[in-house]
Amino acid sequence: MIRFNVGAQRPATGEAYAARLAAANDLVQRTLSQHGLLSADSTQQQSLAHAFPLSGGLPNGFANRPGHYNATPVPLREGAVFRQEIFKCDAGSRAYRLYVPATASKGVTGIVMMLHGCTQTAEDFAAGTNMNTLAEDHGFVVVYPQQSRGENAQSCWNWFRRGDQRRGRGEPAILAGLAQQLMKDFDVSREACFVAGLSAGAAMAVILGETYAEVFAAVGAHSGLPYGAARDVPSAFAAMAGNGQNSPASQSSGKPVRTIVFHGTADTTVHPSNSERITRTVVNTAEGQLIETTKQGVASGRSFSRTSIAQMNGAIEIEHWVVQGLGHAWSGGQPGGSYTDPKGPDASDAMIRFFYRIGQGNQEND
Repeated sequence: MIRFNVGAQRPATGEAYAARLAAANDLVQRTLSQHGLLSADSTQQQSLAHAFPLSGGLPNGFANRPGHYNATPVPLREGAVFRQEIFKCDAGSRAYRLYVPATASKGVTGIVMMLHGCTQTAEDFAAGTNMNTLAEDHGFVVVYPQQSRGENAQSCWNWFRRGDQRRGRGEPAILAGLAQQLMKDFDVSREACFVAGLSAGAAMAVILGETYAEVFAAVGAHSGLPYGAARDVPSAFAAMAGNGQNSPASQSSGKPVRTIVFHGTADTTVHPSNSERITRTVVNTAEGQLIETTKQGVASGRSFSRTSIAQMNGAIEIEHWVVQGLGHAWSGGQPGGSYTDPKGPDASDAMIRFFYRIGQGNQEND
């Protein structure tokens, strides 16, 4: 806990107080900015910084934790393309990178949308998750939307902003529109369109599953937060610390979107209880009788538990992976990207196996 008045013997006055106030406001502003909780507008930044008093503090684990990013170029298979494009619609526009595997000439098996975390780029996220390699193995297209610095100074998806939590507006409308355009371009049905993300990207992926269930068949959330956990900056602080508000009523009229969740027990940036809440939301809205099984294991030096909750026909509705000792990083990730940890189960592989129901029992499509 950071406290701005530790060690003070008496209230400061005059120039000393002004200096301390300026320093405190600067610290709050930088901390908020590191986690994408400020817009690029300096007036808003100043007013938000003043909203946190000198006698208060910041939630535990809110310090920035940069990954060991080596800026490794994303490898490109012969015959594959990694295009840079811009998608525009009534709700706005975003740049994106599109990986089309070399096998695409024979048709594609689906689309996976990957939403990066704060301070990351599309290329960084592609390198760290190694999703392009899996695209070659399984024949799907990967799209990496890039958050605009104009919309968030630290390139975070605005999961905590009310205008970006609803259907038909803001970032959900832009991202769903992009997915729908690619579905037309590559002749992909809803059953083969998926979205996954890390941290702020995971929170936005959950929002997309809630607001556009007719577009995305499954969601992957790594170190993320539940739908509607925050509505503004102060509640975003609370949510990340594990004290988020109750989720609002579902915007989806159908059954919940299948979801796979990853979280590390040592994550001090987004509390692991957030992933538990994501899991409970899916379970509480699922239809029919469910069967829950939990497996313990060790992968690449880290122990983990995997809880699977399935329908009676074997169709898994949710997988919840808890990785011991993992911090705020992509489990089993590559050192070429930021916020990755090479130890632990491979989250990318697990998500693709879940999306495509690889190794699951007999089941019908959604």
